[in-house]
Amino acid sequence: MTHTAPSPQLRAALGLAERGIPVLPLRAGKGPMGNCAACQKNACGGRPNMQTPGPCTCPRPCHAWAAATTNPAVLASAPWAGAWRQAAAVAYHPGGARLTVVDLDHSDAVAWAHANLPATRTVVTTRGEHWIYLGTMRSVNGVRDGIDIKSAASYARWRGVGSGTPRPLPDAVRALADKTPAVARAASGTVSVARPAGGGECPHRSPVYLERGIAMAERQITTAQSGVHAIVYRTFLAVLSAHGRCGCLTEAHVGRLFTAAQAKGESLRHCTTAWSNACAALGM
Repeated sequence: MTHTAPSPQLRAALGLAERGIPVLPLRAGKGPMGNCAACQKNACGGRPNMQTPGPCTCPRPCHAWAAATTNPAVLASAPWAGAWRQAAAVAYHPGGARLTVVDLDHSDAVAWAHANLPATRTVVTTRGEHWIYLGTMRSVNGVRDGIDIKSAASYARWRGVGSGTPRPLPDAVRALADKTPAVARAASGTVSVARPAGGGECPHRSPVYLERGIAMAERQITTAQSGVHAIVYRTFLAVLSAHGRCGCLTEAHVGRLFTAAQAKGESLRHCTTAWSNACAALGM
């Protein structure tokens, strides 16, 4: 019997897993490998594993960070082996390794970090740097121009050990998440979201197009008869796909979506998680 040698990506993944770092394969473009048929494009809403780290129960790697694992038997199993042979890179779940990555995407972001954040372990990336701290927090994209925070419920591409000593997660990084324009839970339990750049207008369509889109999204959620988790996620994803980058979404628009979802029994926490996951899936 002949045995196929592990791919370079799988060998790297196994080495990281031995160090207690949960890993998963990435396709070209830094996206997770294709989901299994049952969860194509996260149709299942990420359940049951999107709320907790660990290997996905589906037969192939899916759900992005939730599929990350340190189990060598899982990593080398037949369903995963094919994914590793096609993988372009290795990713890891920082939160699962009790780490937080401050992803600095360009030179201005790096300069800002040097002036405002405590020095820590640094990994050079294609366009900037990853600053790695000890400790976990919620993951948030776009806390500042060119700066994302990747920790719980997120993944980052593995780019090597880097240099320097990792320091405990500072309050300065946690404070960045509190200032993010992403949806957050206010003390009153309502939805609060800052107005994106663009003045509330949709430059590539029209305000009428946006209003129709939000109304359709509300109807899609409120008329759901089953699979509400999945429908809420897909609806958020569709709205963000159309308007998330053009600057037309306002706090009121997002509040309408959250209200519709909560009327169907969704918790504010799940709404916030679904929104964050949709942003992450679109690289926002």
